[in-house]
Amino acid sequence: MQLERRLKRRHFLVLLGMTLVWIGLIARLWWIQLGAPHRFTKRGIDLVKNAVKQRQQSIMLHSGRGDIRDRNGYAFTGEEHRALILFPLARGSLEGTDGMARVAEVVSQPKERLAEIMEKAKAPLFLRKDDGRLVVLTERQAEQINALAIPGIVALAVTERYRQEEVAKHVIGFINQNPDLVQSLYPDEWESGKMNADSMIGASGLERSFDRFLQGVEPSILSYYVDGQGKPLRGLDIRYSKQDNEYYPLSLTTTLDVSIQRSMERIADEVGLKQGSIVVLDAQTGDVRSMVSRPIYDQTKVDLTTDYWKNRAAKQLPPGSIFKTVVAAAALAEGVVLPTDRFTCTGEYGKYHFSCWKKEGHGSVTMEEAYAQSCNIAFAQIANRVGGEKLEEYARRLGLSEQVGHVTSHLFKLDGFKQVDGEERGAIFSQGVSRQDEGVLIQTAIGQRDVRVTPLQAANMVVSILRGGQPLQVRLVHEINYRNGQAFYQFPMQTLPVQGIDYVTANKLRKMMRKVVTDGTGLALSGAPWEVAGKTGTAQTGGDNQSLNHLWFIGYAPFDQPRYAICVVAENQQSWGKNQATEMFRRAVDELADQTTQSSQPHAGNSPE
Repeated sequence: MQLERRLKRRHFLVLLGMTLVWIGLIARLWWIQLGAPHRFTKRGIDLVKNAVKQRQQSIMLHSGRGDIRDRNGYAFTGEEHRALILFPLARGSLEGTDGMARVAEVVSQPKERLAEIMEKAKAPLFLRKDDGRLVVLTERQAEQINALAIPGIVALAVTERYRQEEVAKHVIGFINQNPDLVQSLYPDEWESGKMNADSMIGASGLERSFDRFLQGVEPSILSYYVDGQGKPLRGLDIRYSKQDNEYYPLSLTTTLDVSIQRSMERIADEVGLKQGSIVVLDAQTGDVRSMVSRPIYDQTKVDLTTDYWKNRAAKQLPPGSIFKTVVAAAALAEGVVLPTDRFTCTGEYGKYHFSCWKKEGHGSVTMEEAYAQSCNIAFAQIANRVGGEKLEEYARRLGLSEQVGHVTSHLFKLDGFKQVDGEERGAIFSQGVSRQDEGVLIQTAIGQRDVRVTPLQAANMVVSILRGGQPLQVRLVHEINYRNGQAFYQFPMQTLPVQGIDYVTANKLRKMMRKVVTDGTGLALSGAPWEVAGKTGTAQTGGDNQSLNHLWFIGYAPFDQPRYAICVVAENQQSWGKNQATEMFRRAVDELADQTTQSSQPHAGNSPE
């Protein structure tokens, strides 16, 4: 009797266990098929979408993101054209027909080329030229293509996010798929299913810093469906999902001027700049008019194993002798040196193996002359009078220790919203280094050792001097706009949260920068169409190759009524040969003067071309 009860109990437990397993399996199947078919696993895999991939292909006709424009409305992103769209799934339907030949005739392309493209394609594509550019169709051609009613071949308006020939690529940045980043930045959207592993988000530049505003609406997608035999599904072969909203997506109005941007990029390429940057700021507002970075990269095929896509204008480098501007500011403001005080340069400091670039020395020079001639020995002596703490203080006052890009304290639940993506801070002394160490101090005085400055900071320092000593925050975006053009949010001009320098000191620095061009190391710029002022800089790279230098030139023009503050940097240059930095600065001033003259003429055109 007792044995029988035990057997019944065991049988009951076995049945219960099997029942629970079946319930678990049924619940799992229900969850997969009905409960979460669009959001399965932590990676956001869409089972429904994956299930139909073998019989459906889709191509994006518009990303749904807002455009990024220059200050006058020119769009760096989102140019619409009519294009020929080919779906490889339609290959079976084309066999034994003259459909491809008829299409080739309309678009003036060899039928063999179209057939080869269709045969090799694994995913839907737009017809492109050999150089990668879109084959743009006329309205008449598009009508003829669609009238043929060939399965899987259609002509529609396409908006490509990026153009190969476009400028400001480092400023604009790029978008890509990054599920981990999507989940981190948009947890609510991830949980609700509005965003998933296939979502495109900003990865660099303005695309990243303003991603939440540019996201806008769902992308416009064209899909093509076939049955199990590869034949078009009747009534469902082509589907087009398009979003239409009066207010979204939002767009950005930047402070960039596309005409200036094109000119500066052309200058960089003509001079042969391999690595470096050009920054042009408005002398009164500190707004970015142009920001160039080299090497160039392709926004549609970004190689993340390189750093070509990074904006070098926002990356720190040893500044060399342009840092003597900070030393001069500290000395003048603190009253430890007068512009007419004299120093003796024999070419050698006498210790620390510290020497002047001019081996025979500059002899007896005033502070003004030492700045113009970029005398290392004189500035080592001046730095000793100033002291390390004051050097660090005045570097901070001139914005060289801060991120200078525009920051909004609170913008729609975003605290400390920064416009400039990837901007580095800059540094004067490494942590733990003594400010009283003379060897450290004199190397710091000439912009070497631990000193690091970004080209954007350097250009902004020039603006600070021109404005009487108070640094501004640099704006890259002036306004966020609704789709209908109305303002969504405007970014005001803002000063950096630092004390700045006094007006008298700033005025003395302006005169000293002019002397660099009239009587010093910038003499090659004396023939420019505008009178210019500035400071040269040569910094050792600190790498294995001691013959390589970073060449700098910072300055402004015109001298009497400044319009632009400019910083150019040619990185990793040989110590011999033509100075690329000075050459680019000269050409930049020539171009800016020419554009200003043209724009001031009656009835002058304002075309960005």
